[in-house]
Amino acid sequence: MDTLRKFFEGGVFIYGSTMLLMYAVLAYMSYRGIRKFRRKSSFTNYDQLLDSPLTPGISVIAPAFNEGVTIIMNVRSLLTLNYTRFEVIIVNDGSTDDTLEKLINEFALVQVDFAYNERIKTQPVRRIFKSINTAYDKLMVIDKVNGKSKADASNAGINAAAFDYFLCTDVDCIIEKDTLLRMIKPFMDEEHMKTKEVGEPCPECGYVHVVEDSRRVIATGATLRIANSCEVDEGVIVRVRPPEKLLPRFQEMEYIRAYVLGKMGWSMMNSVPNVSGGLGLFDKEVAIKAGGYDHKSFAEDMDIVTRMCAFMIDNELKYAVRYIPTTQCWTEGPPNMKIFSRQRTRWGRGLGEIMTIHRKILFNPRYKKLGLVIMPYNLFFEFLAPIIEFAGILYYIFLIITNQVNWEYALILLLFVYLYSVMITTLAVCWDQLTYGYYKTWREVIALALMAFFEPLVYHPLIVFFALRGYWFFLIGKKSAWGNMQRQGFGKKKVNS
Repeated sequence: MDTLRKFFEGGVFIYGSTMLLMYAVLAYMSYRGIRKFRRKSSFTNYDQLLDSPLTPGISVIAPAFNEGVTIIMNVRSLLTLNYTRFEVIIVNDGSTDDTLEKLINEFALVQVDFAYNERIKTQPVRRIFKSINTAYDKLMVIDKVNGKSKADASNAGINAAAFDYFLCTDVDCIIEKDTLLRMIKPFMDEEHMKTKEVGEPCPECGYVHVVEDSRRVIATGATLRIANSCEVDEGVIVRVRPPEKLLPRFQEMEYIRAYVLGKMGWSMMNSVPNVSGGLGLFDKEVAIKAGGYDHKSFAEDMDIVTRMCAFMIDNELKYAVRYIPTTQCWTEGPPNMKIFSRQRTRWGRGLGEIMTIHRKILFNPRYKKLGLVIMPYNLFFEFLAPIIEFAGILYYIFLIITNQVNWEYALILLLFVYLYSVMITTLAVCWDQLTYGYYKTWREVIALALMAFFEPLVYHPLIVFFALRGYWFFLIGKKSAWGNMQRQGFGKKKVNS
């Protein structure tokens, strides 16, 4: 019994120490990545990129299921993106509300004959609509049978996409006007490098590029933030502020930490585990050859990136997944506990699916970083973390009941972990504000950073509980549905500040 106890305590100690070390490494790598991004951006002329005939076309795909509350404003927002060659594809995934009727009436849509090529199998497409108003030439609406997942709807959009790159987003998101310009840049940087030989002057900039290693960028992501309580006018964020309600405010803090410190750190190591389903730009050719989204998956964002990376490795092709630290997308966070629980339970179930579906990659040296870094990290520090934490709590309770706790050391350890968590989150919030200054006042920044003191006691236990609930639903095969978040809608809020 004593040996088992020492083994458990030693294992948990090593596990916790490794996790804290990983956070420190990611924070450092993120710092380097953001500095590098800002330095490169200072020399980038996005207007020149916009006017260049080499700028590739992009298909913007937005699945929609019962989105009647916000659909019109968000489609208008997508149509006004600042980019030369793009189209907007709205996939109505069998909505039972007035989503399709609103689209038809607002944008003067009529059914058209369209050469729909089903390269990825989906539920049947019933009709395709285009507008008779030339102002909406870029808009296409696909009406299809409900596929019971965002993945199936996204695949239908990919099948209809005209361009070589597609951006997948949600219709409840507000995208910054320059999003396509900024997110296509990593793709063009790599393509630009691959066309130059060592010592050959670049006709665009006049400098000599020394190419040591070039990779095909297959996906790019960007930072997402919570739009709750922001001031929105005609689909444009005109005033950024932290959410007023506590639950969305916790989510805002969580998102900043995950993207600014997490994803950017992984990007520097070319080990990005996933590109958010709310905003991701993908190489269409690679996505289709990899099989597209898994229509059964509820973690479609992680699934498609894993599929695409595995495809590139299987075919011995060099690739990269990039992230940019600027906020390009604002999403409506769950405003209450009922909706939040459904979202996080679905995420937990999706993570369980990923670890099962792609288990052949795990610890497989053939898949290099994907098999030896990304998937093990997802297993140990994403999937197993709630299980280990819950088991640790039960063990702690057992030690208290049996009077086996060394309270002096226990309190010191708990205080250290607590303060480390607060430090990492505060660092992310402050670093984000110092770098990009999205909030108008430091009072708002401090109010958001203070949430870090309450997160371990209030918010984090909820995350653990709903993750375990998702795992349980996955084990028993309980069916879930997508698109059931009740939208509040964005409206312009008058403020005095």
